[in-house]
Amino acid sequence: MRQPGLGERWSQVKLSWMDLRFWMVVGLMFVNWAIESVKWQKQLEPLQKMNFIRAFRSVLAGCSITMLTPNRIGEYAGRILYINEENRIRAIPLTILGSISQLAVTMSAGTAGILYIRYGSGILDALPEQPWFLNGFILVLGFLSTLFLFLLFFKVHDMVLFISRIRFLKSFVKYLHAAESFTRKQLLRIIFLSFIRYLVFILQYALMIQVMHVDIPLAASAWLMTQFFMLMVLAPTIGFTELPVRATAGVAILGLFSNNILGIQAAIFAIWLINLVIPAMIGGIFILGVKMIKVP
Repeated sequence: MRQPGLGERWSQVKLSWMDLRFWMVVGLMFVNWAIESVKWQKQLEPLQKMNFIRAFRSVLAGCSITMLTPNRIGEYAGRILYINEENRIRAIPLTILGSISQLAVTMSAGTAGILYIRYGSGILDALPEQPWFLNGFILVLGFLSTLFLFLLFFKVHDMVLFISRIRFLKSFVKYLHAAESFTRKQLLRIIFLSFIRYLVFILQYALMIQVMHVDIPLAASAWLMTQFFMLMVLAPTIGFTELPVRATAGVAILGLFSNNILGIQAAIFAIWLINLVIPAMIGGIFILGVKMIKVP
C-alpha cells in the first residue's frame, strides 16, 4: 500500500543530515563506544591493564568481526588481538560477563517498559487493542530472564564453584578464576556502565525518530524502543542480515503509532549505519594494522 505523502517524506529523509539532532546521534556513537571501551578496561582488570586507546581499538576490532557472526558472538575474536597472548583464553569468561551485564540491563529495561506502557503512560490510549509485544507472556519471560541474568552476573563466584563440582568441567575452572575475582563494587561498576550505554542507545533512536519526522513524542518513542531492544535480543540475527530484522521490528512497534513507515525505516537504517557499519569499518582498519601473534 502506498504511504500518504511519500514524496514529501522522502524529501525529509534526504535532508535529515542537515538536522542538528542527526549530528548529535553521530556524536553519541563515539560516546557509546567510549563507554564500552571503559567497560572493557574494567572487565580486563583481573588479568591485565589496558589503556583507553588500546581498549577503544580492541572494541572496534571486535565490532568488525561481530558483523559476520550470529547475534554478535564473534566479538571476542576481534578483541583478542589486543589482549596479551597468555591471557586470551582467561579473558573469554570476562567477555561473557560483560555481555551478560548488557543483556541484563536490556531485559530489565524492556520489562519495566512493558509495565509502564501498559499501566502508567497513556501511550496505548489511541489504540483499539493492546499490542502483541506487551502481552503477559512476554512480561513474565522478561521478568524471569532479568532475574536469571542478574543472579548469574552477581553470583559468578557461586557459578564457578558449581562448575568445579562437575567432573567433566573441572578442567575449565582454571580459566574462570579471573571472573571469580571480581568484587561486588567492580561488578556494580560494569552494570552501571552497561546501563549508561543503554541510555545512549535509547537517546540515539529517540532523536533519530524525530529527525525523520515520525510523529511520536520523544518520551513515548524512548519507552517504545525498550520493547524494540528486547525483541532484538530474542531474534536470531547475523551482522549484515540484521537490518531487515531491525526494520521489521521497528515498523511492528512504531508503526502502530505513526503511518510514516518510510521515516521509521530510515531511522532504523541510519542508526544501524552509524552504530554498527561505520565502527565495523574502522575496526577492520585496526585489524589490518596489527599482527596476529603480537600486537605492537
